[in-house]
Amino acid sequence: MTACAIENETAGAAESAGDAALEDDEPDAPGEPAGCGMPGEDGADGVPEQAGAPGESGVPAGAALAPPALTIAADGSYAARLALRDVAAEVSDEAAQAWFVERWTLDGHEPYAVPLPLDQPEEPDSQVLPLADGRVLIRRRVADRHAFSLLYPTGPGTGELPLGTVGCADGTLLPPSPDGASAYALSVGAHSTAVWLVAGGAFGPKLVAEVPGRCSGGVWLDRAGRMLALDREMPGGGPVKAVAVDLERGGEVTPLLQIAPESNDRLLLADADSGLLLIRSDAPGHDRLGWGVLGSCLPVRFPECLRPADVAVTPFAVQPGQMLMPESCAVALRIDGAAGSWLGVWRPAGRRLHQLAAPRGWQAGRGVWTRDGVLRLPYANENVACGVALLEAPVDEERGAGPAAEAGAESGMQPSAAAAPLPMCKPIPLGQAPLMGRMVPG
Repeated sequence: MTACAIENETAGAAESAGDAALEDDEPDAPGEPAGCGMPGEDGADGVPEQAGAPGESGVPAGAALAPPALTIAADGSYAARLALRDVAAEVSDEAAQAWFVERWTLDGHEPYAVPLPLDQPEEPDSQVLPLADGRVLIRRRVADRHAFSLLYPTGPGTGELPLGTVGCADGTLLPPSPDGASAYALSVGAHSTAVWLVAGGAFGPKLVAEVPGRCSGGVWLDRAGRMLALDREMPGGGPVKAVAVDLERGGEVTPLLQIAPESNDRLLLADADSGLLLIRSDAPGHDRLGWGVLGSCLPVRFPECLRPADVAVTPFAVQPGQMLMPESCAVALRIDGAAGSWLGVWRPAGRRLHQLAAPRGWQAGRGVWTRDGVLRLPYANENVACGVALLEAPVDEERGAGPAAEAGAESGMQPSAAAAPLPMCKPIPLGQAPLMGRMVPG
């Protein structure tokens, strides 16, 4: 997809965004009030407050520490994070804290956590990523290199399989690959960005792509783990544009988002079944959250309901299985404000942001949808070491019913898709819609 137009802004913003077409999408719909029990309360982040001497890892036991993010496998079966555990202090009888890897099993009848400690504590800047077979990949910084290993439970202990190292100053793991068996990392250089296969290869880390420019982000566009979207800034500066990288064709790069010539267009999420894309762009004049459809002729739209006042809204999960029905996909969003972090649920067809209380101790910004529209939210607090809360997607009012819909029809400001059904996506060349492996039923 190469997006070339946007909706929902004023004429003045349209002029500043080049030739992009801009028009209002919908009126603001009042969201549901955020309930109580949001993160930010004692124990809500799953790390109890501690007091004592410095631990083995050099982390003072009394320091206020935010836990590293939980990472969920692409199929939702496992998750992994760094967690704190009590260790014996060398110079004091008081307890101290150290980081270790913890794996969560999420797809059974009851979720549970398995600690994977080694002889030495982990550094808090290490990254972990679960594979579909239950092993956990860890990236550690060792001097000027990044070392990769697989951890797995072995009875009472923890097994470790070293995979090799990559020499770079700036390296980070990409989101879990859809195939569940591979893992990739980005290495950003001065003029180009390398994509490394760090797990799933035959002989350790393997360079699979070299992309000109400085890249960040990382969104998978298919279910085979072949097409990867990256947000790229070209050498010498300029706007950030999302591009698609074909990992099976030597890292061939094709444009993905081109909303306006000078706009920064980043891809946040993509669903391979429906083609729904969640985008952040400043083409309307300032950063806005919008949505589009891969391969569609409809423009990218920026709903008013996705920019509530005084909060930041970030999508983190899209409902799968909605074949060629992007407007029906439920999208889960993390909402951050002065009161903490809570949950939002939105559908393009519903045009309303539902604001809901998250479970106490929610791993903020983490969760997966089932095909039936049930959102699974992992959480941990002082009473529950590993839990999953189930939330059914709120029901939206039917389109075309109610005063808001009637006013939109009279003013001519309703979304373009309201007047006609969404066209089916036809197979088109890779350069126009770089998504491989999407199957059309029938």
